[in-house]
Amino acid sequence: MNRLWINRWTLAGLYALAMGRAFLRLRDPRRRAAGRNLDEFHRRVWRQAAEALGGQCTVLSPDVMQITLNGACTRVFENVSAIDDPVTLRILHDKVLTHKILQAQNLPMPAYAAFTLRDMRPALAFLHAEARDCVVKPAGGTGGGRGVSTGIRSVYDLARAAAAASVYSDELLIEEQLAGDNYRLLYLDGRLIDAFIRRPPAVVADGRSSIVQLLHQANDQRLRHGSDMSQVLIAIDLDMRRTLARQGLSLRSVPAAGMPIQLKTIINENCGVDNTTATSLLCHSIVRDGQRAVRALGARFVGLDLITRDPSVPLAESGGAIIEANGTPNLYYHYHKSDSVFPLAEHLLRRILVQSLDGISGKALVPQASSV
Repeated sequence: MNRLWINRWTLAGLYALAMGRAFLRLRDPRRRAAGRNLDEFHRRVWRQAAEALGGQCTVLSPDVMQITLNGACTRVFENVSAIDDPVTLRILHDKVLTHKILQAQNLPMPAYAAFTLRDMRPALAFLHAEARDCVVKPAGGTGGGRGVSTGIRSVYDLARAAAAASVYSDELLIEEQLAGDNYRLLYLDGRLIDAFIRRPPAVVADGRSSIVQLLHQANDQRLRHGSDMSQVLIAIDLDMRRTLARQGLSLRSVPAAGMPIQLKTIINENCGVDNTTATSLLCHSIVRDGQRAVRALGARFVGLDLITRDPSVPLAESGGAIIEANGTPNLYYHYHKSDSVFPLAEHLLRRILVQSLDGISGKALVPQASSV
């Protein structure tokens, strides 16, 4: 479809279909079981972090914990702590605003356009001007790669991707899709404390099973091993279909035995073993760019995602860019990497509850309270 317009009834139908699929995923009992495994992971790491510092941890509800140490007290919820204020988190959860702030600092960022499902004209113009694949994503209201689609080239693909992203946010983004590997850089009070390279989810063909069968087998294995293997199941979505199509495959394909199959371009649904510590691989320029970014955003705790072909050279030299800033970075992969464990919750609690090693004084984020 080469026309530079999209029928509004087509959009309405695609949006209804996307909403239905999202509802079915939400109600899927297998996905709920995976969510319970992740909840247990969060309770465990916060409890262990509190004990390592000599504090006490009290479960207030299935997903909220209270941690006390020497009269100071804070509360945590899954990945969320009180280290950054609500206004800072509001900024970090707005991808358009984040892009503007970082662009004002002349930091390497992907070209983008903001749009909505009601007004697709900016996205259509951007798609027409770009000579390569694009990414469509919600501009806020979600995380973990939900609603993100890659490999967008046609107007119809744009319509499908926009409908899927609109399930999570009215405001949408279309960006140029950069070539290279995906890195997560974690900054705490302006210092890089951990970084890893993230490989996309994949399976290896057995010569008998279709890709959808291989996918079901991979998800069965994830359920059996729980959070020791992965934090989520792999969902069938537009990003998967586009990623397979670029390999000349579909969900019904039966590849030759031993053939590695990349299931997605978005990396959020990979396994812990797909991630490897990369702190020592990053050049000083990339680390400084990250420091400039978190300083411009005014945040103490940020996970920066970037794409680069070569982490040993500046982003501008490799054609790389910072693609996202995360205000409540995922704890999971810092504990589940192929080569090491980084006790992130312990570092956070040190900064929140006690004087840090860098001399920054912590303070109680909520008054000392009795257990509920």
